[in-house]
Amino acid sequence: MRVFNSPPPSEAQTRDRILQAARRLFASQGFDGTTTRDLAQAAGVAEGTLFRHFSNKKAILVEVATQGWVEILTDLLTELSEMGSYKAVAQVMRRRMWNMQKNADLMRVCFMEAQFHPDLRDRIQLEVITKMTDVAEAFFQTAMDKGVYRKMDANLVAKVFLGMFAVAGFSNNTLMEPNASPKEMQEMAEGLADIFLNGVLARD
Repeated sequence: MRVFNSPPPSEAQTRDRILQAARRLFASQGFDGTTTRDLAQAAGVAEGTLFRHFSNKKAILVEVATQGWVEILTDLLTELSEMGSYKAVAQVMRRRMWNMQKNADLMRVCFMEAQFHPDLRDRIQLEVITKMTDVAEAFFQTAMDKGVYRKMDANLVAKVFLGMFAVAGFSNNTLMEPNASPKEMQEMAEGLADIFLNGVLARD
C-alpha cells in the first residue's frame, strides 16, 4: 500500500502560522509575557524558522497589529461603500461590533499593545489610519455634495466616525458588558449612529 505524505508547508503558510500563533499569545499573555520559544512552539516551528521570517519578536508584533488594523478598517470601509443609504450607519456599526466581538484576540493586540510601542503606533498611523481616513473622507464628502449630510469638514467627520467606530469595536471593555447579546449590540449601534447623525442638542 502506497502512503502519500502531505507536502511541507510553503513559506507563506509557515509565516501565516507564526502570525496566527502570535495573535493568540500576544492577546492572552501580552507581548512582554510571550517568548520566542512560546511563539515557535505554538506555531509548530523551530525558533530558527521564526527568525528566518522575522528579525525579532517586535517585528512579529508590528506585522500582527498592522495586518489587524488593515482587516478591521477595510471591512468597515467596504461596508460603508456598499451601504444602501447614507443614513444606514447603525446597520454597519452593529455588524462591525459583532464581528469585533468574535475577533477579541485581534482587538486586544491592535488596541492594547499599540499603546505601549510608539514605533508600532507610528507605523499604524502612517500605513493604515491615514489612508483609511482619506477613503472615509471621500465617502462623507460625497454625502455632503449630495445634500444628505450638512456641509462640514469631511476630514474631521471621517476622523470622528472612525474614532467612534474604534470605541464601539472595543465596547465589551468600554461601553457594554462582556458577552453582550445581539439585542444589546443593536441598541448600542443605533444609539451611536443616532448621536453621529443627529448630535445631542435638542432641535428648536
